[in-house]
Amino acid sequence: MEKFSRNTRIAAITKILIENPNKVINLSEFTEKFNAAKSTVSEDILVVKETLNKFDMGRIDTVAGAAGGVRYVCGVSKEERKSFIDELCSVLREKDRIIPGNFIYMTDIMYNPEIIRKAGIILASEFHNKSVDCVVTVETKGIPLAYEVASMLGVPLVIVRRDNKVTEGTTVSINYVTGSSKRIQTMSLSRKALRNGSKCIFIDDFMKAGGTVTGIINLLKEFDSTLVGIGILVEDVEDTKKLVEERISLVEFSGIDEEESAIVFPSRHFK
Repeated sequence: MEKFSRNTRIAAITKILIENPNKVINLSEFTEKFNAAKSTVSEDILVVKETLNKFDMGRIDTVAGAAGGVRYVCGVSKEERKSFIDELCSVLREKDRIIPGNFIYMTDIMYNPEIIRKAGIILASEFHNKSVDCVVTVETKGIPLAYEVASMLGVPLVIVRRDNKVTEGTTVSINYVTGSSKRIQTMSLSRKALRNGSKCIFIDDFMKAGGTVTGIINLLKEFDSTLVGIGILVEDVEDTKKLVEERISLVEFSGIDEEESAIVFPSRHFK
């Protein structure tokens, strides 16, 4: 069987770990793949671990036991995080983003792979200690961001629908009141979509008063599940009467200035 150089093994191990975040990979998988001794593979992993730590690119955890191994936990340096959030604020301040009704146009941002991937890593790094079972979102523009967070945490994405679909099978539906407009809305989730007793985090692109989140909390109760975290790309801080207390946002929005640009700034959580 072919033998591989140390550089080749390290490059391959790094790729495998980063592409499988939060997944425990037994050392035997590496020894078989590279035809190398466990001691050799352990030394290679140590190099990967030290390199990631040095550049604040996440970390490698060791999991003890017969079914143990190593796993990659995503992370990002404070400098890179600050640079990204500052750049995102600059993009959101562009004058042509304000559309009738004083809304910010964000569709292009939410479907930009580079932006959403970085935002996903930053948010995911805030929740990796929560022992999350799944990421929950509603069927809006926030789906790409929620998918990236779920991918970085190595857990499934659960999408709550605004209406029932025949293809979803038996569903649970609830009515909730939006926090800003006080309108009654409906959300539903298939019985097959979420395992009872799950610990979930909610991810969305924009939050005003938090009515959708309270709806999600009540819907999860129907599955004996709990919401352990909330991650938002942009939070409207003009509405100070929030229905939820604990949340993490990247950017805070506080209205439109006289030049018709969005007033946005980095979230207080990351200052």
